[in-house]
Order: sequence, then structure tokens, then C-alpha cells
Amino acid sequence: MDLWFVDPDGIRPFDESQLPAHLERTDGFVWIDLLAEDEHAERVLTEVAGAHRMVVAACLQRNHVPTVHGYADHVFVVLHSPFAGNAGHVHLLELDELVGRRYLVTVHGPINPVVDPAESLRETTAVRNRIERGTFRPASPAELSHGIGSAIVRSQRDLVASVAESIPALEQLAMSSDFRRPEELLERLFLIRHELITVRTMAAQSHEIYARIRGLERIVPEAERAFAGDLAEQFDRLRSLADGESHFLFGVIDLYQTRVTTKMTVAMERLAVIAAITLPITALASVYGMNVIVNDSTHVGQLVVVLLVMASMSALLLRWTKRQGWW
Repeated sequence: MDLWFVDPDGIRPFDESQLPAHLERTDGFVWIDLLAEDEHAERVLTEVAGAHRMVVAACLQRNHVPTVHGYADHVFVVLHSPFAGNAGHVHLLELDELVGRRYLVTVHGPINPVVDPAESLRETTAVRNRIERGTFRPASPAELSHGIGSAIVRSQRDLVASVAESIPALEQLAMSSDFRRPEELLERLFLIRHELITVRTMAAQSHEIYARIRGLERIVPEAERAFAGDLAEQFDRLRSLADGESHFLFGVIDLYQTRVTTKMTVAMERLAVIAAITLPITALASVYGMNVIVNDSTHVGQLVVVLLVMASMSALLLRWTKRQGWW
């Protein structure tokens, strides 16, 4: 658990024993940053933040959908930040926030064991570094929460940008592919699509969360609702960008699938032509084969007639398939 006091001069850490005194100060506010697995998490949420038991439970367990709850003295928000894992899997790094008047509590996790815990601290660490450098001076917990939310927007936008950079190369492969192993390219295209859809979903859900906060007029002051409105606009813009890239990627996938399907259709038509040509030969051979050519003697006349009939039928079928444009 990390305890920080934020004031106009910057940010400074302090000991847990000083927490009650810092909460009473009016020249700044307290920022409590901890992991869901932290042994102090439940006590801090209950005793310091006065969180509802359902809020405490939500902070200590995984939440797959962002949410927001407004209370008299604080707002509880669940957000997700993306982290690209192996094989196109996108991990949802959960960040829970309790935004009060005198404090901000940020709870990270629970975290998937395969993910480095440092990845879940990206946004809060980046914001704290900005405060330490003096480029960001939040005057309230709501403004600090706005800075963290903006950092989450940047993380989501970076993943969209990474996907956008890979699409042109995949488009060229789709246009020049020889279709010998189409499953490899299709798998890459669908994995990229999965990443893009995941980010788009996170942006859309986060937009709805902050749009809801913007509408909590009886609980959230106007200045804090302005921060929520700005984040709602940022997430909505990101969703629009993801939608644009999605349409482009879906077009590439449809183009490649259409070309693969056309190639398979042509191959099936050619196989059908071969089957149609050999069908009458097979039929006549099954009927006449044992009766025309026998051990004692061969009926040369009937054999010639059968062969001529077979050749004629094959020629007629070839002519008919040519007129149909099958080959």
C-alpha cells in the first residue's frame, strides 16, 4: 500500500500512522494506492473510505464489466485498461476508484498470475511521475481521477494504433496471397480483429460510465461532473476511432475470405467437370465390362460401339460444361 499527500507543491509519501492527520488537512488531499491482494485493502476501504460492503467486495474480486455507484461522500468507479498478451489475448487490467472529497483510493486487480503486477500500475505510475515532474497539479481527487482516466484512454489508444499499424501489411498479404495456406493469414486477421473489438468494447463501456457520472447532479458537484464529461468525450472519440479501424479490418477480412471462397468454388467446379466426364464411362463400364470382354472371346464390334458411345458422351458433357463456363 502506498500513501501519498497531494497539494499545490507536488506529491509526498507518508506513513500509515499519519493517515488520520492527513485526512483532516485542507491544503491538499490523500491518495491511497493499493493492490486488491494487499492485506490492508479491506480495512482501508471500510474504515478510511467508509465504503459500502458491496463496494468492498467489488474491489476485492474481479469485475468483467465497468460500473459506477454514487454515494453521499464518494463515487465508486470500475475501469479496465488493456494489456496485449500472447496469441492475441487482451488482458483486462482492472482499476477500482473511490473518489471522495478528501481522498482518492485506487485499487488494482485482482491480477492474472501471468501478468506482471507492474503492468497494472502503468497509469497510476505515469500520473504520479507527472505530478513529481510538476507537469500535472491536481487540485482535487476528482481531477486526479480525471488524469488517471486520461492515461487509460492513452493506453487504449496505443493498442488501437498498434492494430492500425499492422493492418496495411496484412492487407498486402491478403491481396498477394497464393492461397496455399489461407488458415495462417485468416488466424492472424481474426486475432487482430479480436484485439480491436476488445478495445472498442472497453472504450464504449467506459464512455457509458462517465456519461452516468456526468448525470449525477445530486451527488457530484458541477466541477467534478465537468471532468467526467471530458472523459466521456475522450472515450467516445476513441470508440469512434476503433470503429473506423474495425470497418477497414473487416473489409480486409471479407476481401480475403471472398477470394479464398472463390478459389475453392473454382476448384470444386473443376472437380465437378472431371466427375461429370468420368460418370458415363463408369456407368457403361459397370454395365458392359463383364459382358463384352470375357475370357473365351472378345466381342470386338460391341466393344468398339461401347467405346464410341463413351467417347461421345464425354465429348458432349465437355461441350456442355464449356457453354456453362465451368472451365
